[in-house]
Amino acid sequence: MPKHLTLVALANAPIPAELNTALIEHAKVLGLELTPLLKSSHSKYFSARWSCPHVLMPEARVAMRDIAAAHDADLAFLSPGFKADEVKVLAMDMDSTLINIECIDEIADFTGKKAAVSEITEATMRGEIKDFKESLRRRVALLAGVSANVLDSVYQERLRPNPGAIELLAGANAKGLYTLLVSGGFTFFTEKLQQELGFKQAQANTLEIIDGKLTGKVIGDIVDGAAKAAYLEQACTLMNCQKKNAITMGDGSNDLPMMHSSGISIAYKAKPIVKEKADAAFDRVGLDAALLLIA
Repeated sequence: MPKHLTLVALANAPIPAELNTALIEHAKVLGLELTPLLKSSHSKYFSARWSCPHVLMPEARVAMRDIAAAHDADLAFLSPGFKADEVKVLAMDMDSTLINIECIDEIADFTGKKAAVSEITEATMRGEIKDFKESLRRRVALLAGVSANVLDSVYQERLRPNPGAIELLAGANAKGLYTLLVSGGFTFFTEKLQQELGFKQAQANTLEIIDGKLTGKVIGDIVDGAAKAAYLEQACTLMNCQKKNAITMGDGSNDLPMMHSSGISIAYKAKPIVKEKADAAFDRVGLDAALLLIA
């Protein structure tokens, strides 16, 4: 079992020698020593690894990510003791993580209310609105009277899997991972994506529809950050493992409870508050680069 922190750079092009030099020099300034481990290339991505015998403070992690970004690479920090071959669960958010849009914003766009809904969405994901349930209720209320046909229009015309999503799910399922899609969005979309991409389980919120129109209400309990974390715990129990045996992926503050203490937490093109706390931040590579962290 490794006793050192492992840094992993991931990029779409060969890792430049200058990145290796810059990281090692910055570590020396901090009184730390980085030891290069290996470079490798894969079908799509390039990676390099370093070992560090010390815990890195948040400020050091941010600085090192900035150095990597200056060389067109993303950086992940694998904790001491992490064992890639013991990962059993992949849990991920939907809106702006698995897919390219915030579904509720696009539904609202059909009614001319996208600006009002998006403003609440953005404030929520940045962590400025703390109560996700109240935030969702406020946004869904603005959709009252919208034709249910709009949901299918959003799915067909605007929703696309983010880069690497299809490959990530194929690879995770091939490894036998329990794949969980857990979203503060809506079941109309998660159920379709579950079928298309092969998730073992999908959880989200159900929009109330009466006479072919949205009522502006959600049926049942709302899936918020705490619920996401609870669904992950249930998945781990099902797989007879602990949260440290899970990969989690998200982009907003309501993903943090699920991501906290997982084996690898990955922030995908995420809000700053999420990137700061995540083990990995993907801003350049696709979602499937996560497979390299558990290879």
